Amino acid sequence: MSKKSDLKIREMKEDAGKIVTVKQEGLYNEEKAEENYTGNVGGIAVYVDSKEHYPAEEPYYERTILQKRDQGKEPILVVKNLGIDFGGLTAVDNFSTAIGRTEIVGLIGPNGAGKTTIFNMLTKVYEPTRGEIIFDGESTKGKNTRDINVMGMARTFQNIRLFDKLTVEENIKVALHHTTDYGLFDSMFHTPKYRKEEKRIHKEAMEFLKIFNMEDLADATAGSLPYGAQRRLEIMRALATKPKLLLLDEPAAGMNPSETAELMDVIREIRDRFQIAILLIEHDMSLVMGICEGIAVLNYGRTIAKGSPEEIQSNPKVIEAYLGKSRGKEKKKDKKADEAAEQAQKEVE
Repeated sequence: MSKKSDLKIREMKEDAGKIVTVKQEGLYNEEKAEENYTGNVGGIAVYVDSKEHYPAEEPYYERTILQKRDQGKEPILVVKNLGIDFGGLTAVDNFSTAIGRTEIVGLIGPNGAGKTTIFNMLTKVYEPTRGEIIFDGESTKGKNTRDINVMGMARTFQNIRLFDKLTVEENIKVALHHTTDYGLFDSMFHTPKYRKEEKRIHKEAMEFLKIFNMEDLADATAGSLPYGAQRRLEIMRALATKPKLLLLDEPAAGMNPSETAELMDVIREIRDRFQIAILLIEHDMSLVMGICEGIAVLNYGRTIAKGSPEEIQSNPKVIEAYLGKSRGKEKKKDKKADEAAEQAQKEVE
């Protein structure tokens, strides 16, 4: 990825067991051997062992969800053929994607599809069994969870993990601690340096609270907040680490429709104000379809669809994953029954 030029790239697809070549605009790395080129992910040419070829239905070969404003820039995240096994169980297999530097991307799928497992691999809670994660141009191989956060990736969790006994402001200041420039001596004796830094992070914490209209709750105990407010605080705390990529695991969980609508505006404001990328897992389809620019759909640990909200809504594989084959057959039967009824009505008339 060190040397790039605007040339024609080739996308490899499997057609009846044969590899065919398709011309497509994108980026190509001239330093790599052509026979190892297997497709592009977010405009980045990706290479694997020439003996390895994955099924053509994988969206890895079909499309990229990189937005126009991020094209020409290195994606903040490139994931190649990521997978993890737990004993004999394959939880995630061959997951690949790319996220632009200011993109809002959704990761959806039925319960147990592997969405949170992917988050855990990205943040090194789990070590992937195979595949590669490149964050901000650097491989995360050998990194731990703290290293990933320092690199600029932050996340929230399905289950809220706040410091319940601390105040709202103190929870945010904990996340800002790594930016302070004072030592143990300064904190013990409250030196001018300590007071200056504490004043600075207090100001920053209050700025984060203003984004969520929670300034008046700064001194409230985190554990006393309503569920929706705790969710927003967790997002603020993750944001306070100053990430380049923010991972949100079901941010709208427990929120009512009006709170969800407000959250959509907040997520957009976060992206626009801080110019960061956001990857979210969410079951609330109104939020996903209303805010995400690209969506990837998982089922049984594999990607079954990728595209814009409009494309995902009408994708038969996605409908089948959520409703099942039998439901789809029932719909077809109902349609035939309706047509027959209409025809009968016409004959009567």
